[in-house]
Amino acid sequence: MPKISTSGTHSTKIYYYEQGEGQPVVLIHGWPLSHRMWESQITALSEAGYRVIAYDRRGFGESGRPAGGYDYDTFADDLNELMIQLDLKDAALAGFSMGGGEVARYIGRYGTERVSRAMLLGAVPPFLLKTDDNPDGVDKSVFDGMLEGVKKDRVAFLQQFFPNFYNLDAASARDSDLIAFSKWIAWAASGLATQQCIVAFGMTDFRADLGKFDVPTLIVHGDSDKIVPIEVSGSRSREMIRGSKLEVIKGAPHGFAATHPQQLNALMLDFLRS
Repeated sequence: MPKISTSGTHSTKIYYYEQGEGQPVVLIHGWPLSHRMWESQITALSEAGYRVIAYDRRGFGESGRPAGGYDYDTFADDLNELMIQLDLKDAALAGFSMGGGEVARYIGRYGTERVSRAMLLGAVPPFLLKTDDNPDGVDKSVFDGMLEGVKKDRVAFLQQFFPNFYNLDAASARDSDLIAFSKWIAWAASGLATQQCIVAFGMTDFRADLGKFDVPTLIVHGDSDKIVPIEVSGSRSREMIRGSKLEVIKGAPHGFAATHPQQLNALMLDFLRS
């Protein structure tokens, strides 16, 4: 099982899955999933001639479950360790949902020496939390409610979370299968990591990080996203990242990597080839 070791406080092992050869594309999953959410993208990108590396964030999937380090500075440090230990150069970084925060904070902390392109897919930047200088953000009570729900009964919380994640009818057979698959992935995560990541993606300000982007950047968002509304995320990231391109998938929910895979795969490949 391929893993890299991180250093510093709360060091751990980070699992990664690798497929294909060519220019590296690093896929960073969303909360509360793992690298398994990228199955369609891994197939499409590797068959198109790219070396795809999809890793599990600390506390999720097959990675280690340390007692701490569930903050974006540490997540960026973990990604940096992966980039160095696998000697990745000219890499494209693609982050979905909270994974977009890793892309942003990595570039903010480490620059783009090893990075040639960036993709923010249904991503949480620039800043979700409503504050005096971010009046269009999300009320803190929303994140407090999520944290309370996960602490009280994580399984029950996920039961009601994923239908909104995909905008699906849990009574439908196909929809029920996708929701069940997602819950199976999420159930395997560390309870502590699941809790603390809510604080991380809900409270972290990435606005300064976005100002350091100096590589071509693709932003993809669904206009029916109920989890990370496009108005407070994708649209604003487009305004803050010089030269970035925003692609809106009509009718797509938050989890469009699974519900609209062909459209997402085409957008990613067009961007990588451009």
